[in-house]
Amino acid sequence: MATNVAKMIDHTLLKADATKEQIEVLCSEAKEYSFASVCVNPAWVSYASELLEGSGVDVCTVIGFPLGASTPEVKAFETKNAIENGATEVDMVINIGALKSGSSDLVEADIRAVVEAAKGKALTKVIIETSLLTEDEKVLACELAVKAGTDFVKTSTGFSTGGATVEDIRLMRKTVGPEIGVKASGGVRSTEDAQQMIEAGATRIGASSGVAIVNGLTSDSDY
Repeated sequence: MATNVAKMIDHTLLKADATKEQIEVLCSEAKEYSFASVCVNPAWVSYASELLEGSGVDVCTVIGFPLGASTPEVKAFETKNAIENGATEVDMVINIGALKSGSSDLVEADIRAVVEAAKGKALTKVIIETSLLTEDEKVLACELAVKAGTDFVKTSTGFSTGGATVEDIRLMRKTVGPEIGVKASGGVRSTEDAQQMIEAGATRIGASSGVAIVNGLTSDSDY
Protein backbone atom coordinates (compact mmCIF):
# COMPACT_ATOMS: atom_id res chain seq x y z
CA MET A 1 0.00 0.00 0.00
CA ALA A 2 2.83 2.41 0.86
CA THR A 3 4.38 1.84 -2.58
CA ASN A 4 1.08 2.52 -4.32
CA VAL A 5 0.57 5.71 -2.32
CA ALA A 6 4.13 6.87 -3.06
CA LYS A 7 3.35 6.84 -6.78
CA MET A 8 0.50 9.28 -6.10
CA ILE A 9 2.48 11.82 -4.05
CA ASP A 10 3.74 15.18 -5.26
CA HIS A 11 6.59 15.65 -2.75
CA THR A 12 6.26 19.34 -1.98
CA LEU A 13 8.41 22.21 -0.77
CA LEU A 14 6.91 25.63 -1.51
CA LYS A 15 8.06 27.70 1.48
CA ALA A 16 9.57 31.09 0.67
CA ASP A 17 12.70 30.31 2.69
CA ALA A 18 13.43 26.93 1.09
CA THR A 19 17.17 26.56 0.57
CA LYS A 20 19.22 24.82 -2.10
CA GLU A 21 20.15 22.13 0.39
CA GLN A 22 16.48 21.50 1.21
CA ILE A 23 15.65 21.17 -2.49
CA GLU A 24 18.45 18.62 -2.77
CA VAL A 25 16.99 16.61 0.13
CA LEU A 26 13.51 16.83 -1.41
CA CYS A 27 14.73 15.46 -4.73
CA SER A 28 16.80 12.76 -3.06
CA GLU A 29 13.77 11.59 -1.07
CA ALA A 30 11.61 11.67 -4.19
CA LYS A 31 14.05 9.36 -5.98
CA GLU A 32 14.40 7.07 -2.98
CA TYR A 33 10.65 6.60 -2.53
CA SER A 34 9.66 6.86 -6.23
CA PHE A 35 7.22 9.71 -5.66
CA ALA A 36 5.19 10.93 -8.65
CA SER A 37 6.90 14.32 -8.64
CA VAL A 38 8.52 17.03 -6.62
CA CYS A 39 6.54 20.28 -6.43
CA VAL A 40 8.76 23.35 -6.08
CA ASN A 41 8.53 27.07 -6.68
CA PRO A 42 9.42 28.20 -10.23
CA ALA A 43 12.88 29.46 -9.27
CA TRP A 44 13.88 25.89 -8.33
CA VAL A 45 12.50 24.10 -11.40
CA SER A 46 15.73 24.12 -13.38
CA TYR A 47 17.80 22.81 -10.47
CA ALA A 48 15.25 20.14 -9.56
CA SER A 49 15.16 19.05 -13.19
CA GLU A 50 18.94 18.59 -13.14
CA LEU A 51 18.82 16.60 -9.91
CA LEU A 52 16.01 14.34 -11.13
CA GLU A 53 17.14 13.76 -14.71
CA GLY A 54 16.55 10.13 -15.69
CA SER A 55 14.95 9.27 -12.33
CA GLY A 56 11.36 8.91 -13.51
CA VAL A 57 10.27 11.56 -11.00
CA ASP A 58 8.50 14.51 -12.61
CA VAL A 59 9.07 18.16 -11.77
CA CYS A 60 5.91 20.08 -10.85
CA THR A 61 5.69 23.80 -10.18
CA VAL A 62 3.09 26.40 -9.25
CA ILE A 63 1.63 29.21 -11.34
CA GLY A 64 0.02 32.42 -10.04
CA PHE A 65 0.86 31.11 -6.59
CA PRO A 66 -0.49 31.39 -3.95
CA LEU A 67 -3.12 34.11 -4.55
CA GLY A 68 -4.17 33.44 -8.15
CA ALA A 69 -4.54 37.18 -8.67
CA SER A 70 -2.10 37.74 -11.53
CA THR A 71 -3.38 38.16 -15.08
CA PRO A 72 -3.92 35.32 -17.58
CA GLU A 73 -1.02 36.65 -19.67
CA VAL A 74 1.35 36.50 -16.70
CA LYS A 75 0.20 32.99 -15.80
CA ALA A 76 0.71 31.85 -19.40
CA PHE A 77 4.23 33.31 -19.42
CA GLU A 78 5.02 31.65 -16.09
CA THR A 79 3.83 28.36 -17.52
CA LYS A 80 5.94 28.61 -20.68
CA ASN A 81 9.00 29.64 -18.68
CA ALA A 82 8.55 26.77 -16.21
CA ILE A 83 8.27 24.26 -19.06
CA GLU A 84 11.40 25.67 -20.70
CA ASN A 85 13.18 25.13 -17.38
CA GLY A 86 12.08 21.49 -17.18
CA ALA A 87 8.65 21.40 -15.51
CA THR A 88 6.35 18.64 -16.76
CA GLU A 89 3.44 19.48 -14.45
CA VAL A 90 2.03 22.91 -13.54
CA ASP A 91 -0.40 23.67 -10.72
CA MET A 92 -2.15 26.99 -11.35
CA VAL A 93 -4.29 29.00 -8.92
CA ILE A 94 -7.56 30.28 -10.31
CA ASN A 95 -8.64 33.92 -10.08
CA ILE A 96 -10.57 33.38 -6.85
CA GLY A 97 -11.90 36.93 -6.65
CA ALA A 98 -13.28 36.68 -10.18
CA LEU A 99 -15.04 33.43 -9.34
CA LYS A 100 -16.61 34.93 -6.23
CA SER A 101 -17.67 37.97 -8.29
CA GLY A 102 -19.58 35.75 -10.72
CA SER A 103 -17.14 36.36 -13.60
CA SER A 104 -17.18 32.82 -14.95
CA ASP A 105 -15.92 33.79 -18.40
CA LEU A 106 -12.86 35.45 -16.89
CA VAL A 107 -12.12 32.43 -14.70
CA GLU A 108 -12.42 30.06 -17.63
CA ALA A 109 -10.21 32.25 -19.83
CA ASP A 110 -7.64 32.46 -17.03
CA ILE A 111 -7.47 28.68 -16.74
CA ARG A 112 -7.47 28.20 -20.51
CA ALA A 113 -4.45 30.50 -20.89
CA VAL A 114 -2.41 28.12 -18.75
CA VAL A 115 -3.86 24.97 -20.30
CA GLU A 116 -3.00 26.19 -23.80
CA ALA A 117 0.50 27.27 -22.76
CA ALA A 118 1.12 23.81 -21.32
CA LYS A 119 -0.66 21.77 -23.99
CA GLY A 120 1.34 18.76 -25.13
CA LYS A 121 4.23 19.68 -22.82
CA ALA A 122 2.99 19.51 -19.23
CA LEU A 123 0.04 18.31 -17.19
CA THR A 124 -2.15 21.08 -15.83
CA LYS A 125 -3.68 21.06 -12.36
CA VAL A 126 -6.16 23.79 -11.36
CA ILE A 127 -6.09 24.88 -7.71
CA ILE A 128 -9.54 26.13 -6.72
CA GLU A 129 -8.71 26.98 -3.04
CA THR A 130 -11.69 25.21 -1.51
CA SER A 131 -11.38 26.86 1.91
CA LEU A 132 -12.43 30.20 0.39
CA LEU A 133 -15.39 28.88 -1.63
CA THR A 134 -19.00 27.92 -1.01
CA GLU A 135 -20.15 24.50 -2.17
CA ASP A 136 -21.75 26.00 -5.28
CA GLU A 137 -18.54 27.90 -6.05
CA LYS A 138 -16.48 24.71 -5.69
CA VAL A 139 -18.74 22.97 -8.20
CA LEU A 140 -18.58 25.91 -10.60
CA ALA A 141 -14.79 26.16 -10.33
CA CYS A 142 -14.43 22.47 -11.16
CA GLU A 143 -16.84 22.75 -14.07
CA LEU A 144 -14.95 25.71 -15.51
CA ALA A 145 -11.62 23.90 -15.10
CA VAL A 146 -12.92 20.87 -16.98
CA LYS A 147 -14.41 23.09 -19.68
CA ALA A 148 -11.03 24.83 -20.09
CA GLY A 149 -9.32 21.48 -20.61
CA THR A 150 -7.41 20.82 -17.39
CA ASP A 151 -5.97 17.42 -16.49
CA PHE A 152 -6.59 17.77 -12.73
CA VAL A 153 -8.48 19.84 -10.21
CA LYS A 154 -6.74 20.48 -6.89
CA THR A 155 -8.13 21.52 -3.52
CA SER A 156 -5.70 23.99 -2.05
CA THR A 157 -2.45 25.93 -2.09
CA GLY A 158 -1.72 25.02 1.51
CA PHE A 159 -1.20 28.74 2.16
CA SER A 160 -4.79 29.87 2.78
CA THR A 161 -7.28 29.25 5.60
CA GLY A 162 -7.57 25.48 5.19
CA GLY A 163 -6.52 22.43 3.23
CA ALA A 164 -8.06 19.33 1.74
CA THR A 165 -11.08 17.64 3.28
CA VAL A 166 -12.65 14.31 2.44
CA GLU A 167 -15.95 16.07 1.76
CA ASP A 168 -14.35 18.40 -0.78
CA ILE A 169 -12.61 15.53 -2.55
CA ARG A 170 -15.92 13.67 -2.84
CA LEU A 171 -17.63 16.77 -4.21
CA MET A 172 -14.84 17.46 -6.70
CA ARG A 173 -14.78 13.87 -7.90
CA LYS A 174 -18.55 13.86 -8.34
CA THR A 175 -18.34 17.12 -10.30
CA VAL A 176 -15.49 16.30 -12.67
CA GLY A 177 -16.38 12.66 -13.28
CA PRO A 178 -13.99 9.71 -13.61
CA GLU A 179 -11.66 11.00 -16.32
CA ILE A 180 -10.17 14.10 -14.64
CA GLY A 181 -7.58 13.82 -11.88
CA VAL A 182 -8.31 15.12 -8.38
CA LYS A 183 -5.44 16.27 -6.18
CA ALA A 184 -5.76 16.62 -2.40
CA SER A 185 -3.35 19.19 -0.97
CA GLY A 186 -2.95 20.86 2.38
CA GLY A 187 -3.04 19.04 5.69
CA VAL A 188 -2.45 15.49 4.42
CA ARG A 189 0.03 14.40 7.08
CA SER A 190 -0.33 10.63 7.57
CA THR A 191 -0.96 7.34 5.81
CA GLU A 192 -4.51 7.40 7.18
CA ASP A 193 -5.10 10.93 5.85
CA ALA A 194 -3.83 9.92 2.41
CA GLN A 195 -5.90 6.74 2.34
CA GLN A 196 -9.07 8.64 3.24
CA MET A 197 -8.45 11.11 0.42
CA ILE A 198 -7.81 8.30 -2.06
CA GLU A 199 -10.96 6.45 -1.01
CA ALA A 200 -12.92 9.70 -1.51
CA GLY A 201 -11.63 9.98 -5.08
CA ALA A 202 -8.19 11.62 -5.01
CA THR A 203 -5.70 10.39 -7.59
CA ARG A 204 -2.83 12.57 -6.44
CA ILE A 205 -1.69 13.80 -3.02
CA GLY A 206 0.25 17.04 -2.58
CA ALA A 207 2.22 16.94 0.65
CA SER A 208 5.49 17.91 2.27
CA SER A 209 4.89 14.88 4.49
CA GLY A 210 5.46 12.26 1.80
CA VAL A 211 8.16 10.39 3.69
CA ALA A 212 6.02 10.22 6.84
CA ILE A 213 2.99 9.09 4.81
CA VAL A 214 4.76 6.15 3.19
CA ASN A 215 6.40 5.13 6.47
CA GLY A 216 3.18 5.05 8.50
CA LEU A 217 4.04 8.13 10.52
CA THR A 218 2.30 11.46 11.13
CA SER A 219 3.97 14.75 10.25
CA ASP A 220 3.32 18.11 11.91
CA SER A 221 3.71 19.93 8.57
CA ASP A 222 0.92 22.28 7.49
CA TYR A 223 1.16 21.37 3.81
